[in-house]
This record gives sequence, structure tokens and C-alpha cells, in this order.
Amino acid sequence: MPKATRAAFGEAIFELGEKYPNIVVIDADLSASTMTKKFSEKFPNRHFNVGIAECNMIGMGAGLALAGKIPFICSFACFVVDRFEQVRMSISYNEAPVRVVGTHVGIGIGEDGYSQMGLEDIALVRSLPNIAIIQPADDIETKQAVAFLLNYPHPAYLRLTRQPLDDINGPDYQFQFGKGVVHQEGRDVALLATGGVVGNMIKAAKELLQEGIKATVINIHTIKPLDEELILDAAATCQRVVTVEDHSVNGGLGGAVAELLSEKRPTRLKRIGMRTFGESGTPAALYEKYGFSTAGIKKSIVEFLGTS
Repeated sequence: MPKATRAAFGEAIFELGEKYPNIVVIDADLSASTMTKKFSEKFPNRHFNVGIAECNMIGMGAGLALAGKIPFICSFACFVVDRFEQVRMSISYNEAPVRVVGTHVGIGIGEDGYSQMGLEDIALVRSLPNIAIIQPADDIETKQAVAFLLNYPHPAYLRLTRQPLDDINGPDYQFQFGKGVVHQEGRDVALLATGGVVGNMIKAAKELLQEGIKATVINIHTIKPLDEELILDAAATCQRVVTVEDHSVNGGLGGAVAELLSEKRPTRLKRIGMRTFGESGTPAALYEKYGFSTAGIKKSIVEFLGTS
């Protein structure tokens, strides 16, 4: 059943709160949107609403982490990560194992428009040397990623959607930090996607298969550290690579893959992502306009293969 990854996070943190008494959650007046409201109601002494004061939230999270707690600091991605200086100094420089949770990422948030969209957040966090970046693609992957982060001893950024996502993983799925997930194997092109667009990429690959184009399809849920070995192997096999992400093409998954290939295996690369500011509209209409729908992804892949 389709579910937003922010909703899956809310369920996971609520369920894990009983087992892990050191979990604390800090919100910047958005618990109803970051889906931590149920946690706050069950564990009122372990939930802190700091109001519209994200900088303070980041500092509090760092202090709690260094004191032995397991803090999750939560807000819209554009509000928490854009307080970059605090993330840089309080969390990254101090090696404080804070779990930064950014919801409402990409144009997929819909009608709220660009001012609420996280479109540059991955690029900012990637520039810091020691913060992991995880972007799950469905309900089960989100819950397992949250469970993994409980014992992860370094800073981490968890990137979550507002819009519901179809299930792409089965009941036997096992989240492996830093390891991409191969959903289909082929030799014509390697397709890499992350987060909210993975489901559409898988559908596009199935349609292409019916037309004789056999793609390797990989879900990159961990953007940092990147699964370099898997990507390089796919590039060697397919000779052409396409990345898809609901984020700026600069500094996101496409940027990370471009850097890797330019250094270790020069390969023809097509990056599908945002190249402008976002705008207001329904998630479906925005995905159609900016090429993130199944049809849009398929069209970009076909054009890329035709020119290469």
C-alpha cells in the first residue's frame, strides 16, 4: 500500500521508542508534518518542540548525542539542512552522532511550492566529510533504515518524502547500509535512482524491456557512502549510465556518480534531476512537467540511448 516515507519514519520511531529509552526527538514546531506527534504523545519527556528555531534544535541535538542519547532532529529538509553552519560546526565538526531527519523533499511535495522544497539539501550535506546520507524508496526500506541508524556511531541525514510511494521491496528485504539494490539486470544501460523516483524508474525499465532495451536497475538508497563497486561494475557492463533524482542535478546523486565515473571509469552519463527552482502544483503534475513520471523517465532514456 502506498505510504509516504515520512509516515513510515513516524511509525518506526514510535515503535522503537519503547525498546530504546535513549531515543529523543526534537522538532521545530512541525511534529504533525514530520510524523513524530505519536512519539511526542507517548513519550512526552523525550520529545522537545523548540518552536521555529532550527539552529537551536541542531545545537540541542548535538549536545544530547555527545551526552549519550540517540537524538533524531526533525524538520522540513529545506529548513534544517539550510541551517548549514550549525550542521557543519555543531554536528559534523564535533562528530556528534545526530540523526538529522529532513522531510518534504523535492518537487514531490506538491502545492506548497519552492519555498518548502528541499532541492539542494543533498549537495550541502555531501560537502561535509563525515555525514552519511540515506534516502529510502518505500515503507519497509525506511523502517529498516531507521532501525539501522539507532546504532550508527556517526552523524547521518535521513531524507524523506511527503507524497506516498508504492512498495518496491518484498517482505524478505534487508537494508544494507552503503549497498545499492539491484532490481533488474541488463547490458544496454545502467539506471540509478534514489528516493521518490525509484518506483517510476522501475516501471520505465519494465516498459523499455518490452521494447527490447535491457537495463540494469539499481536503487541507491545510500548516497553517502556511495556503492562505488556496484556502480563501476554496472558502468563497465552497460557503458552508459542514467541517474534519476528529485533533487538538483548539481551535488546530488547525479553529481556523486559523475565524480566517481570521471575519476575511475569515464562513461557516458545522463543526469535526470532538477535544473531550475520548483513551483506549485500537484505532485503528479510536477513529476510530469519535470520529467520524473514513468513516461518522462522513459523518454529521457530513449533519447539518451539514441544520441549515444
